[in-house]
Amino acid sequence: MIVAGLGFRSAAAVPSLRDALARAGGSEVAALATAADKAGAAAIVDLAAELGLPVIAVAPAELAAQPVATRSPRVAALRGTGSVAEAAALAAAGPGARLLGPRAVSGDGMATAALAERAE
Repeated sequence: MIVAGLGFRSAAAVPSLRDALARAGGSEVAALATAADKAGAAAIVDLAAELGLPVIAVAPAELAAQPVATRSPRVAALRGTGSVAEAAALAAAGPGARLLGPRAVSGDGMATAALAERAE
């Protein structure tokens, strides 16, 4: 199972999330995941509805516990992880999950996406 983790600014809209997901190569995902406090945001809820996918809310402690590939000092200071997208994807995919690549950034810089695959 492949999970797409999404990180995004509060002003991000569906096109930003869709673009980040496409740049990450996320055409075949089973779920979207993000930080718990963002899981109810209109942009991700609407994208999930459009794609027919569930949204997995990831708690702050779970985000902070994930070994991410990229590190934004700003995001680390705010969220305790260098990449919300990578951490959310890993946490939601489950124990032993691996990133399929580093996070991708939308063209407008409003969203990031990363894919993680559940271990067999």
